[in-house]
Amino acid sequence: MKKFLSITMVLVLSCLTLVGCRQVDNDTKKIGLIVSTLNNPFFVDLRDGVIKKAKELGYEVVVLDSQNDPAKEVSNMEDISVKNVDVVLLNPVDSDSAVASVMIANNSDLPVVTVDRASNGGKVVSHIASDNVAGGDMAAKFLIEKLGGQGNIVELEGIAGSSATRDRGKGFEDGIKGSSFNLVSKQSADFDRTKGLSVMENIIQSKSDISAVFAQNDEMALGAQKALEGAGMKEVLVVGFDATEDAVDAVKKGKMAATVAQQPILIGETAVEAVHKLLSNEKIDAYIPVELKLITK
Repeated sequence: MKKFLSITMVLVLSCLTLVGCRQVDNDTKKIGLIVSTLNNPFFVDLRDGVIKKAKELGYEVVVLDSQNDPAKEVSNMEDISVKNVDVVLLNPVDSDSAVASVMIANNSDLPVVTVDRASNGGKVVSHIASDNVAGGDMAAKFLIEKLGGQGNIVELEGIAGSSATRDRGKGFEDGIKGSSFNLVSKQSADFDRTKGLSVMENIIQSKSDISAVFAQNDEMALGAQKALEGAGMKEVLVVGFDATEDAVDAVKKGKMAATVAQQPILIGETAVEAVHKLLSNEKIDAYIPVELKLITK
């Protein structure tokens, strides 16, 4: 009886030791997903793309929402690093504060793949996103074609410090160089629809002669469009970025001129495909671009 109990104890201890190790079977592998905010249709679509492709490939997904708060993002990374996930997909609140989150994962030997927004530091296996510089340039070329490169332009920026803000702004501003456009105002509205509305209302009070608005995401574009409509300035061309459902609908109705389609569901699916290769010990590129397109009426 004592011998039987001893053997049983050895087996139990062995099982406990194995539980503490990362599982290698696809049926039990977990992908952590930390999203900057789920209060934005774009990131909801991105999450859904991740979950859909993960289910197809047999992975479980643990989703945490940072609520656009860098401190919450750090807390989420600390939390997810003890949830026995095999890799984490990080969609940063902003690229500078993301460094702290990435370092937490690095210290836990947890592979990190950034999605949509990059991290300005730490060890990241791969970055998956649309070419935001190319998207900004696409918006600039569209407005040059529509307005002949002449008129007063307003640019609404996203969250300061995020790679999307930096790259979309660079693409747009480089794109309008050489034209006769006059960038009369460039202000941040934090990728938020309500802030896009209030910031645009304030701009209208001091800048009544506006030909077009480039907003670095659709939420701000929709807010700006509402402000312009309220001021009776329906002729102003509004171009957004992301091609969310609300924005595409606004384009079809003629309320917005265009939106750059970043295809968030495809970004999420592409991220999981990259993770699958990584966990199958295949080499993946440091940057994996996802195709853009311009949506017009």
